[in-house]
Amino acid sequence: MEGLATGTQSFPAAFMRHDVAELEHFPQHGALQILVSLLRKLSPDSLSVMEFKSELDVQIAQKMLRFPLLGEQVAGVWDLNLGREFHMTDDRDLFNLEHKTGCLPLYEGKMIWQFSHLSAEVRYWVDEKEGRRSLLKREIDSGQIFAYQQPRLAYRSIASNTNERSLIATVIPPSFAGNSLNVAEIFDHKDQFLCCALLNSFIVDWMLRQKVTTNINIFYINQLPIPRLTARDPAFAPLVKRAARLICTTPEFDALAKEVGLGSHTGGASTPSERAKLRAEIDGLVAHLYGLTEDEFVHVLNAFPLVAEPVKEAARNAYRDVARGLVK
Repeated sequence: MEGLATGTQSFPAAFMRHDVAELEHFPQHGALQILVSLLRKLSPDSLSVMEFKSELDVQIAQKMLRFPLLGEQVAGVWDLNLGREFHMTDDRDLFNLEHKTGCLPLYEGKMIWQFSHLSAEVRYWVDEKEGRRSLLKREIDSGQIFAYQQPRLAYRSIASNTNERSLIATVIPPSFAGNSLNVAEIFDHKDQFLCCALLNSFIVDWMLRQKVTTNINIFYINQLPIPRLTARDPAFAPLVKRAARLICTTPEFDALAKEVGLGSHTGGASTPSERAKLRAEIDGLVAHLYGLTEDEFVHVLNAFPLVAEPVKEAARNAYRDVARGLVK
């Protein structure tokens, strides 16, 4: 990377090539020109090169990078601070197989799906007093408020870019979390819904897939370009409302549902058809937020071969409905 500091503006690159004979014609044929400025924006800390497959990939990435990376501190808007809680091996003495008074569930990665905390049954329970003592370490317990006491954003830390979806996030109810989940520190609930909607979108998942294979550590999440919308932005309320209806479907979320105007969990979306419609609309809204054309959005959707075609078609139709002003 020495040349990056001596005036290099771009360099040729090619990925997913398996025929050595192609080197004879490189870079005259089959090479993409990667701008150094794009590389610095995509990966300012490590200057790692994303494995783009086409010029269209580069074009989409450039559009997304109009927004700051999630790890950047931006004045006047929310920040997402992520961490881990309990290690499934090192902290195993805290985990109980039976639910007892004073215990909270331990959430694991397999227990969540996009916008859902109901993907699998609770396997372990943690006595809250013991859990607090572990989190406090040597500090005195003076009633400090921990993130586990509130609903909070969480995402699976292990996935694959060959799975149906790679980035899987939701808001989990008050609970402890194992290390197969990365969880957010305390921040505004509406902002959590917004962030969840963005992270679960096809376009953000597509960007992540250019970077990772299996371990989705916090470093990679912090390198995603994410719009830090606030309540003043037109897209804020539509995204928050839809994410809230997808997430707040059980009594644990009654207080949160009331806070965002749903009344209770009964205002959530429980039927498959209603949930599918809301998810498609979120994808249409987010694609427009990033400024994608319909062809670019279709290119992103085609990068998910295991996603059912009706799901992708619904997202494309929602994109068109957003353009017509039908999704608000």
